[in-house]
Amino acid sequence: QVQLVESGGGLVQAGGSLRLSCAASGLTSRWYSMGWFRQAPGKEREFVAAIQYFTGNTAYADSVKGRFTISRDNVKATVSLQLNNLKPEDTAVYYCAASRTIGLRTTTQSDYWGQGTQVTVSS
Repeated sequence: QVQLVESGGGLVQAGGSLRLSCAASGLTSRWYSMGWFRQAPGKEREFVAAIQYFTGNTAYADSVKGRFTISRDNVKATVSLQLNNLKPEDTAVYYCAASRTIGLRTTTQSDYWGQGTQVTVSS
């Protein structure tokens, strides 16, 4: 049984930083992708960043490039998202996702989801 558990959300002022973590269990294949999506009130869930768990290749949404960094720890089976220079428009619930698809970019590619963690950026 696959489980993804996020942590690290919170309230921060604009320009501040947060680090989100996702602890994965039950993932048995090394060629899956893991990533982060976010959903703001009244909006659809959108792609933020993804990492190929075996190769370490990464991808980012244009809106977060240069500010967010995704990384993984193969030993601890965790994926982290460092959020720097946060803006009020980054406010959303952030979800960890895992996929058997190489090149995770969309919600329909995601096979597993975490419960989400709230990130709120005040202006």
